[in-house]
Amino acid sequence: MPLRRQVLLLAAAFTLSAPAAFAATDAALKAAIASPTRPAADVARDGARHPYESLIFWGLKPKQTVIEVSPGGGYWTEILAPYAKATGGTYIAGVADLANPKLSEGARKGRADFEARFADAAKYGKPQFANFGPVSGPLGAPGSADIVLTARNVHNWTVQPGVADKVFADFFAVLKPGGVLAVEEHRADPRSEKAAGADGYLNTATVIALAEKAGFKLDAQSEINANPKDTKDHPFGVWTLPPVKRTAPGGQPADPNFDRSKYDAIGESDRMTLRFRKPA
Repeated sequence: MPLRRQVLLLAAAFTLSAPAAFAATDAALKAAIASPTRPAADVARDGARHPYESLIFWGLKPKQTVIEVSPGGGYWTEILAPYAKATGGTYIAGVADLANPKLSEGARKGRADFEARFADAAKYGKPQFANFGPVSGPLGAPGSADIVLTARNVHNWTVQPGVADKVFADFFAVLKPGGVLAVEEHRADPRSEKAAGADGYLNTATVIALAEKAGFKLDAQSEINANPKDTKDHPFGVWTLPPVKRTAPGGQPADPNFDRSKYDAIGESDRMTLRFRKPA
């Protein structure tokens, strides 16, 4: 990324308060992002995900305990686990709740595959895995984490009655006083969100309200991951856009005749990037 572009993105990050220390260059983080072992598909998305700028904005530092909730395809895990290894930190993934007797076999296999993927201690150190879900227990000991990060997940919880309140309370409980809740989410604004964010987009005010209800204070919000080309009116919701590139309603076979050109030109979604803090 050209230096001028990087500087502009970093400047845009601090739309509210931001500790001056965040602006310092983190060589270990740059090295983790530049690692030749990162999947090529992840690297190709860096222009849309802005990993360095986002993590600096959220306040990532060496020796922290970071919990990533619902890591999905592992985009952030591929950066955060090696970074924790290199800097004396701890990386914990909040993944499928094995204690839930109703957990599907597919979800159990997905967790097993995820753990196996990140089992190489020479590369990833010793990632830890915590049960997470609608009926899971605590993510960890109370007040034990410096950062809880969740990316593009809140809409999955708002469609399940009561789940969003439960998981935000979990985040609050596990964070240290002064700890950070880092949120990236598809942004519906300026239009109103659909019922419970069913198309994957939520209003910023909805996410802020959920966090504040749990006890968090909004510390800062950033336009790092804004995409003004996103019209937010796609036939299959946000999943019409890259990287999912859906061409038919969920659960139906892909439509080979669906014209993707308009949606591929938009790129990945317009996203809010929020930093909340647990009061000290």
